[in-house]
Amino acid sequence: MAQPLVKKDDDHDDEAEYSPFLGIEKGAILQEARVFNDPQLDPRRCSQVITKLLYLLNQGETFTKIEATEVFFSVTKLFQSRDLGLRRMVYLMIKELSPSADEVIIVTSSLMKDMNSKTDMYRANSIRVLCRIIDGTLLTQIERYLKQAIVDKNPVVASAALVSGIHLLQTNPEIVKRWSNEVQEAVQSRAALVQFHALALLHQIRQNDRLAVSKLVTSLTRGTVRSPLAQCLLIRYTSQVICESAGNTQTGDRPFYDYLESCLRHKAEMVILEAARAITELNGVTSRELTPAVTVLQLFLTSSKPVLRFAAIRTLNKVAMTHPMSVTNCNIDMEGLISDQNRSIATLAITTLLKTGNESSVDRLMKQITNFMSDIADEFKIVVVEAIRSLCLKFPLKYRALMNFLSNILREEGGFEYKKAIVDSIVILIRDIPDAKESGLLHLCEFIEDCEFTYLSTQILHFLSIEGPKTSDPCKYIRYIYNRVHLENATVRASAVTTLAKFGALVESLKPRIIVLLKRCLFDSDDEVRDRATLYLSTLGADDAVVETGEDANEFLFGSLDVPLVNLVMSLKNYVPSDEPFDISSVPREVKVQPLAEKKATSKKSTGLGAPPTGPTATVDTYERLLSSIPEFSSFGKLFKSSAPVELTEAETEYAVNVVKHIFYQHVVFQYNCTNTISEQLLENVTVIVDASEAEEFAEVVSKPLGSLPYDSPGQTFLAFEKPEGVPAVGKFSNVLRFLVKEVDPSTGESEDDGVEDEYQLEDLEVVAADYMQKVGVSNFRNAWENMNPDSEKVDEYGLGPRESLAEAVNAVINLLGMQPCEGTEVVPSNSRSHTCLLSGVFIGNVKVLVRLSFGIDGQKDVAMKLAVRSDDESISDAIHEIVASG
Repeated sequence: MAQPLVKKDDDHDDEAEYSPFLGIEKGAILQEARVFNDPQLDPRRCSQVITKLLYLLNQGETFTKIEATEVFFSVTKLFQSRDLGLRRMVYLMIKELSPSADEVIIVTSSLMKDMNSKTDMYRANSIRVLCRIIDGTLLTQIERYLKQAIVDKNPVVASAALVSGIHLLQTNPEIVKRWSNEVQEAVQSRAALVQFHALALLHQIRQNDRLAVSKLVTSLTRGTVRSPLAQCLLIRYTSQVICESAGNTQTGDRPFYDYLESCLRHKAEMVILEAARAITELNGVTSRELTPAVTVLQLFLTSSKPVLRFAAIRTLNKVAMTHPMSVTNCNIDMEGLISDQNRSIATLAITTLLKTGNESSVDRLMKQITNFMSDIADEFKIVVVEAIRSLCLKFPLKYRALMNFLSNILREEGGFEYKKAIVDSIVILIRDIPDAKESGLLHLCEFIEDCEFTYLSTQILHFLSIEGPKTSDPCKYIRYIYNRVHLENATVRASAVTTLAKFGALVESLKPRIIVLLKRCLFDSDDEVRDRATLYLSTLGADDAVVETGEDANEFLFGSLDVPLVNLVMSLKNYVPSDEPFDISSVPREVKVQPLAEKKATSKKSTGLGAPPTGPTATVDTYERLLSSIPEFSSFGKLFKSSAPVELTEAETEYAVNVVKHIFYQHVVFQYNCTNTISEQLLENVTVIVDASEAEEFAEVVSKPLGSLPYDSPGQTFLAFEKPEGVPAVGKFSNVLRFLVKEVDPSTGESEDDGVEDEYQLEDLEVVAADYMQKVGVSNFRNAWENMNPDSEKVDEYGLGPRESLAEAVNAVINLLGMQPCEGTEVVPSNSRSHTCLLSGVFIGNVKVLVRLSFGIDGQKDVAMKLAVRSDDESISDAIHEIVASG
């Protein structure tokens, strides 16, 4: 018997392919289920059939109502068997079938009988099944038995009742909350699993009462919890209480911190790890508080158990992101983990060392990583590459060693995501470390000589076209670029042609040679390549005469697309071919982001043009067409911006009104979208009376009332104000809806001849500075900033006062200016004490504006901000500062 077993264990391939359920079919198994009806039951055979049925259910096989009912009734007959193994399978099958309410009655009596059985296994499993299939009505009948089970001496029965209570709390919370006394008693149980489940249920019962949770933690942290699992739960609840408490975290005077620190000396390893992790994740944790946690984690780094080493190094890796100096004492132990057999542990050790290492240790680390990289998968390599990039930005003087390392691994085998991570890292280093530009560009040029990924080749060529002409010797890159025209696919060849043209436009000495190369591209087999070559030749020079590249040509070649791509695509789709060519100036520049409140309102009835838009361009185009069709507004010029609808009434009121603010250079038009929600009324001569006494710079010029507003038929009324040209005038407007009410006969739908004048008070409306700014992003903020006139830069510092967090201050300034955050800088890392945010936009008058915000927060949560503004107009830079100063 021994030999076949050994052979089977050694033959892993055969074992992996073998499945006892291979080829089973639902029809055949349903036929086999007839054995449940045999007079003489075969427990072994019945268990095998139930196992197959369970397998089908878990594989997603669906049973029809008739099939499920037949199987259910057949399974209930198996209660007559006293075989323990079969009875457990019956319980499982009933749970998985989830019988309907009328079928549950069939098994309820059998399950309740088992619940009071002398066999503990019957009692525990029957409780689990009953609680899974019964409803609230039947639950009240067995509540008494469940309460008894919670305090049962048998831990299996007590745990079953507690786990069932956790599930029932989601559907019948009022009933489960009545078990608090029994659950509280179970928390004092000596059985580890019972205490764990009891604590979990007790916390869920009290989780919405912060004071009750605090009292629970206070009572249990005095040493009554013995179960390691329950202790881990208690540590998590303690961390929650600490986070919600108003203790002075700056001085380390936290409630319950002493308890967390005492758990670091617990005999159970899981408790020690949980306590260490909880301490490291405390908000605003100090170096003094971290020290004991880091010390125990350092001991685990040398453990013989891989799981402990992994847990410790992963926690230290997270700590190193915010407190690298606190982890430096562990560097020697972490270096020993670089050669760990578990590659996950080794990767985490490497990345942590890269975050905590000093400048003198960089070269030693690079040597160790070189041998390590070939042994790990691509996903781990990406993590290492990102860590090396961060290290290089931290120690710019070490860029040569780190850049050489990146270039070496770039030539090795690897997938697309891995290669993309390396290329992105090199690009970032070139942008942020000027000395690294020449060597970095050459490394990228050598990579595209043998690059198999079209996307990466085109991205590198595009980057070369931006940075290459600025180097001391641009001609050395031409060979690499022109090789792509001969050796690559059509997409890369077209990108290479564009890159050559940009070199020719920016480097006058290279232009004659570039034109010769572009002429050779006129005979390419791909029409896109030929078209680009023809276009750039006409831009750079006519025939054989080489002319100086003008500003228009440079703007055409290098000018960034100043409209959002999604808006351009939408406008092109909506463009109807005609005698008039497509005008790119008609494309809206603002990035429309649908607010949360607007998304929630999508289920409500539409209120005309104020309804949530399906796309950004469709809304702006619709507004522009609507306003230009009204003679009173046709002389206002081009629409600059339309705001999102602002609700002026509460939900479910008799009249629904929202307003859209349309901004022109010298005018502001309010479009009031009105809906009558009373079926017995017809509103006529609807208008909005506006009090502009708190908006002194605005003068009312045109009012366009709405003639008739039937039930549930949206309509619009307009009001136009004149304001100073190009000035971001602000003010508050009080609104009153005035109309003539006529009663409507529900049977005929006809209205009465006479009506009654009535008014309806609306919410106030404000025109703010952000209404004069379009959210227009830039693809490369640094390049855009450098290309903007430095003389237009205005810098000043502001105190923003006390704030809840740095993120709140950042969002407040973004909302005040109404600009588009760039490169994800609107996200503030947790526990960050300083942050830089980049914004871009277009101010009224089509003036491009770039803003660089630097925030800092001190111990008293006072926020200071440095604001730097660049724009096409120096006066607009001053205007942005005035907006912030007055906001």
